[in-house]
Amino acid sequence: MRQKNFLKLFFTIFVVLSLVVATTIFSLRPTFSWSDLWSPENFRVPVLLFMGTVVFFLSLIFSWVIQYNLLKRERAMAENLHRLNVGNYTQPIEPDESNKPFFMGEDYANSYEEMENLRLKLIQLSREVQELSSVPRMVGNETKEQILEEERHRIARELHDSVSQQLFAAMMMLSALNEKKDTLPENIQKPLRLIESIVNESQSEMRALLLHLRPVKLEGKTLKKGIEQLLVELRTKVQMNLKWEISPIDTIPGIEDHLFRIAQELLSNTLRHAKAKNLEVYLQQNEQEINLRMFDDGVGFDTSVEKSGSYGLMNIRERVSGLGGTCKIISFPQQGTIVDIRIPNTMND
Repeated sequence: MRQKNFLKLFFTIFVVLSLVVATTIFSLRPTFSWSDLWSPENFRVPVLLFMGTVVFFLSLIFSWVIQYNLLKRERAMAENLHRLNVGNYTQPIEPDESNKPFFMGEDYANSYEEMENLRLKLIQLSREVQELSSVPRMVGNETKEQILEEERHRIARELHDSVSQQLFAAMMMLSALNEKKDTLPENIQKPLRLIESIVNESQSEMRALLLHLRPVKLEGKTLKKGIEQLLVELRTKVQMNLKWEISPIDTIPGIEDHLFRIAQELLSNTLRHAKAKNLEVYLQQNEQEINLRMFDDGVGFDTSVEKSGSYGLMNIRERVSGLGGTCKIISFPQQGTIVDIRIPNTMND
């Protein structure tokens, strides 16, 4: 497309300059005759050839200069639009006079003014979305979060008192049998190892479910403290190398609750599905955004394939979208997963 535009521009300028040169030459001699072109007494042929060559190269140079300036403007505008698309609303959008195309005046300034207006509107919209997300939604006399919290507590108690205890008892009996496995026939030892593996995986699944059913709210703790407590507790329950860097976050309290729940959901998904040996968690805030990232070296998955029942990632995306943010998930089978969540920081605007 750009090559076609360049060729159109080149031929347009070439034709215009050619007409200007031809008009100039013929105006110098009204009695011009075509037979004079080949007359050995004059130099019209070499002069015209020279002028044609000059016209050609001038057209080429002018076309390249105009195309270069258009591309420069296009790149600058694309960079600014990309910044807005990823949620970076803090930095004002101002025209760069050093890169201003020489043939553009008012249109150039108007384009940047429109993008700046768009930036201000996106800031206002993000702030309204975040404030709306932090407002409790009432169902009868209780908030939706209170109802969910009570139900989560109930399910967690039932799982812990029934299924979790039964799995623990089964694991103890299997351990006792394994102490005497040398006395058992070979055809029994193999199924026994398989049963032990299944029960072990079920226990890991139960730990992940109980972690997932923890209270939705931070209960007075900061987001930094809440996530760190989750990770410390996780370290005592699973065989996984954990590394984290959690920075203090200054934002609307309701947003902290959402981010805490997102972190909880991500940890639960990693425990239940990733089978990872290493997990890294980072939470940072700057003038533009709040950034939550998680890396694991687990089994990964194909992000292009939509799996039925993948409610965890669906919930995460919905929560992030509700905060006006973006959620990028990069994963490949047997190569681990990276989750990068960015929420616009509207506190400084």
